[in-house]
Amino acid sequence: SNGVKHFLFSPQVFQLLTDLKQQRKESGKNKQSSGQQNLNTIMYETLKYISKTPCRYQSPETVREFLVAMKGHKLTK
Repeated sequence: SNGVKHFLFSPQVFQLLTDLKQQRKESGKNKQSSGQQNLNTIMYETLKYISKTPCRYQSPETVREFLVAMKGHKLTK
């Protein structure tokens, strides 16, 4: 089994958090628990960091193509 399948890549995290942020905006819930506020802070900080990296422009297709292209180079951890 290829261990790569068990990790989320930064582009996936970026997309997941962006979608979640949009869903929350559309739901319009104003009242939040302290736990929810903490989660919002984590989401905000993560999106802020990831937005400054190249992964913002990557897609699952480009990651897949990269992994296929690198497979023949026999790189190790």
